Amino acid sequence: MSAPEASDRPDAVCIDRFIPGSVEQVWRAWTEPPILKRWFGSDPAGTVLAALVDVRPGGKFAITFANADGTSYTCRGAYGVVELHRRLAFSWGWAEEPGVETLVSVQFTAERAGTRMVFEHAGLGAAKGHDYAAGWARTFIKLARVVETG
Repeated sequence: MSAPEASDRPDAVCIDRFIPGSVEQVWRAWTEPPILKRWFGSDPAGTVLAALVDVRPGGKFAITFANADGTSYTCRGAYGVVELHRRLAFSWGWAEEPGVETLVSVQFTAERAGTRMVFEHAGLGAAKGHDYAAGWARTFIKLARVVETG
C-alpha cells in the first residue's frame, strides 16, 4: 500500500475531539501496540488480536480485531507522515477489501489539561459500505477512557 497524506475532501469523516491526557499519552496510544490493543476497534466489547506497527514514514501497520460476535477484521496501511507528538498520516485499507484504500490524518495539539485531536478519514467514496463516522466515534470513546485511566 502506498502512503499518501490525507487532505480536505467532501468524502471524508472529520472528528475534532478533546482527549483528557497529554499529547505524549495520546501519541503513545496511537503508536505503541500494548496501548493500541486496549482501545482500537469500534465494537465496545471487541478485542484486538494483534497490532503490528512500524511508526516511521514508509513503515507499515496491521491491526486485527474481533467484534463481540467473533467476526474479525484486519486493517492495514503505511505511514506517510510521522511528526512526533504532532501528526500522523497513513493509508488505510481492509485485508477483506483488497484494492480499496483511503487516507487518515491525525493531528495532536496540547490544550489546557489535555489534547485536541483532529482526525480526518478521507477518500471514502469507494468505501461507502462502512459507517466510518459512527465507528470512529465509538472507537474514540474507548481511546479517551484508556488515556484517562492510564
